[in-house]
Amino acid sequence: MNILNVGTYSPQQFGIASFSQDLRDNLMRLGDSISIAAVSDPHYTYQYPNEVSYVIRQTQKEDYANTANTVNRDIGIDLVIIQHEYGIYGGIAGDYLLDFTSHLEKPFVLVTHTVLPTPTTSQRTVLRNLCRQAAAVVCMTNNSAMLACQIYEAESEKVSVIQHGVPTFKQKNRCQLKREYGFEDKDLITTFGLIGPGKGIEIGIRALKLLVAQHENLMYLIVGRTHPLLVKLEGERYREMLTDLVIELGLQDNVSFINRFLEPEELGNYLYMTDIYLSPYPQADQAISGTLAYALGCGRAIVSTPYLYAQEMVARRQRGLVAPDTAPKSLAELLNRILSEPDLKLILEKRAAKLARKIKWPYIAQQYAMLAKNILKSELAAIYSACSQEREAKWNVHAELQVR
Repeated sequence: MNILNVGTYSPQQFGIASFSQDLRDNLMRLGDSISIAAVSDPHYTYQYPNEVSYVIRQTQKEDYANTANTVNRDIGIDLVIIQHEYGIYGGIAGDYLLDFTSHLEKPFVLVTHTVLPTPTTSQRTVLRNLCRQAAAVVCMTNNSAMLACQIYEAESEKVSVIQHGVPTFKQKNRCQLKREYGFEDKDLITTFGLIGPGKGIEIGIRALKLLVAQHENLMYLIVGRTHPLLVKLEGERYREMLTDLVIELGLQDNVSFINRFLEPEELGNYLYMTDIYLSPYPQADQAISGTLAYALGCGRAIVSTPYLYAQEMVARRQRGLVAPDTAPKSLAELLNRILSEPDLKLILEKRAAKLARKIKWPYIAQQYAMLAKNILKSELAAIYSACSQEREAKWNVHAELQVR
């Protein structure tokens, strides 16, 4: 198959850019041909790799229709996969994307990274129209699939649940990694990802304060750079607030900021040396968390606030501990349980590792490949049916003329 993926892309340091590259790399390993239409924000200039065939300037409305028209003429593209997140496309709630899909004449799969339970009118309109136009809609949880049907009017037969893929990190020994990175004899709690106010890291820091008296070897690793767009808008104000909070609470010896974007191998190292992965999102309607998926993929013991993705992926299958609310005290109580009960930690790691086999990218890519093949088969069947009907109509007219 020849597929075009639309979304942000490396070297952009966003979650969906990493997702797009992982999807491409793994579909390529299955023998498919994948090119990229990169949606480029106006704040940076990117040097894209060769697989990027199209660049859509996020805020330039005409780029969307122009790109679609060019794709229509490209005989090397059979199917389009669109990564949907409101913030990466231009217009109100990303509605410039509708200019692309309304001009597109090739079937497309819509991959939904955010399915909000209480959208604004604009958000609902955009996603509802995309769902109507798509040949298939991919959701990453059962809850998102339900919302897609109930709120955004996606046809249930179009909707597939394919979980968020995670890289196949090379598994390494925890104790050895801690020695290599200078954290020997430390109990490591880790949060990673692009840093910003929506990550709730201040909640994690306040939870840590409630634990250090009892667990003196505790270290909280905050791994990742500040979100690039946030830096453009307000600099490092959020990170500086976190640093000030650490000093205010006297946690300088218990918190370490790893202030950079990690390549996959080093990220895997940090996850595999982690004792507890902490996911302190403050928003209850957080539908997907790629960072939490990565922690599950590495078989980590997890403590989380009760947002939607954690409820479905962690709480319901008891793969980790989910707090009843976002209070630091609630997180601290769960962290303390795992730190105090080695057997519980081992149980949680085994449960997460059992899921990990089903969310690694090679397995997830196979599901996308099968979905794409089924769509193209349906498209060919529809074309054949239309041609057959046209031939039959012409034959009937010819037969009637012969009779006359």
